[in-house]
Amino acid sequence: MAKVIMVQGTMSNAGKSLLTAGLCRIFKQDGYRVAPFKSQNMALNSFITEEGLEMGRAQVMQAEAAGIRPSVYMNPILLKPTNDVGSQVIVNGEVLGNMKATEYFAYKKKLIPDIMRAFQKLADTCDIIVIEGAGSPAEINLKSEDIVNMGMAKMAKAPVLLVGDIDRGGVFAQLVGTVMLLDDEEKAMVKGLIINKFRGDKTILDPGIQMLEERTHIPVVGVAPYLSIQVEDEDSLSVRLSGGQEIGLIDIAVIRLPRIANFTDFNPFETIEGVSLRYVGSVSELKDPDMIILPGTKSTMDDLRFLRQCGLEAAIQKAAAAGKTIFGICGGYQMMGERLSDPEGVEGGGEMRGMGLLPIDTVFSGSKIRTRVKGTFQETDGVLSALSGEPMSGYEIHMGVTTLKEACRPLTAIRNYAAENNAIYKMDGAQSGNIYGTYVHGIFDQENVAKAVVSALGKAKGLDMNKITAVDFAAFKESQYDILAAELRKHLDMKKIYEILEEGI
Repeated sequence: MAKVIMVQGTMSNAGKSLLTAGLCRIFKQDGYRVAPFKSQNMALNSFITEEGLEMGRAQVMQAEAAGIRPSVYMNPILLKPTNDVGSQVIVNGEVLGNMKATEYFAYKKKLIPDIMRAFQKLADTCDIIVIEGAGSPAEINLKSEDIVNMGMAKMAKAPVLLVGDIDRGGVFAQLVGTVMLLDDEEKAMVKGLIINKFRGDKTILDPGIQMLEERTHIPVVGVAPYLSIQVEDEDSLSVRLSGGQEIGLIDIAVIRLPRIANFTDFNPFETIEGVSLRYVGSVSELKDPDMIILPGTKSTMDDLRFLRQCGLEAAIQKAAAAGKTIFGICGGYQMMGERLSDPEGVEGGGEMRGMGLLPIDTVFSGSKIRTRVKGTFQETDGVLSALSGEPMSGYEIHMGVTTLKEACRPLTAIRNYAAENNAIYKMDGAQSGNIYGTYVHGIFDQENVAKAVVSALGKAKGLDMNKITAVDFAAFKESQYDILAAELRKHLDMKKIYEILEEGI
């Protein structure tokens, strides 16, 4: 039976996901079979496994750190917000349906058997499971029905490391207050405190650390520094979306949609020297980029209305008319067409005029397409003609079927990733001049694709791109996980953490 340890936080974005990944990498380096687990994740960034099942990207990132293949057992429940009061509920990688928050709150305990089956599957094959919590265990309005923080710790019999975020201020109040709001049984399960995202001389914290241990009777097992580690973020709290980045020789602007999804699609561009990747949410922020990307979204029609209302649609159309390169992925690809139709009410129903950048129409349907794919770019026109014939891979995750009109050609030919070599290819995406669209997420993760795009953009503006160096993104991420583990070993008391792991609760 696997040993278990759990990372909980005093709030969202305290650094739980990254610390969980770091512990996974450390345990892997020390020779253990380790897996991450999060019973319930709420995020618009999701991933499709080789089996065609959907899970949160945070656990994919942690699985990479652990050196194992991602599995939905690591994230049995995924909530993808559809609006301010409801979410699509995904259980074991399959869509259960859409629920309002109150409806899901009353229903979620029925999912405990699914959670524990998934947990047991991992426990049967691993030496250590590192569980991540969500939000805060001290959200007293949610505690009675909790299945992701102390409720999960009790089910898994997991000792807890509680993480506070000093970068956002009030870390001592965060940690003491959270512990004080736990009941006695829960307090006894918290075996270590971690102060995260510290910048400066640790000795300044010593009086506070002593006070923490005196007030809580729980040891502080580490003060982790603020780390600039480039791994995939869990949700839109990511600093990547905050704007204000400097403009590089090659400037790529991603439109910051209200319900942006899978923005990790564009992380590879951040690894290429001289490239700026900016997330923009207004006309004033857009400026004059070399390429504009319309990303995925959980609500294509609502986010298109946002673009229309704030003036970004007109700005993008003007840029396209001037010959600017525009690239859409998934929902961003759909909104670039001429018409969106929703006869089944998937996105609220009705019809809507698209942006008119591509001669395509999209009809939404209730069935979700979830497939890992690989293939090649077709003969490509315009600025990105260098993509012609390049191999690519990624995954589809969308609701809706897009039809190309006569004046439009497909962008790629793809097939199921797991299929045999003689599997039938299907056409994906569309292109017209310097306008490109695809349903494939992760299409830029391959070094050849990201490099070809950046090189083409540079040549279009007269730059000498002979010395451009792209990075093998998979290898780059491996190096980042190793750096993360090395830094955490310096600043966490791993001897004490191993003791906590062995003793359990």
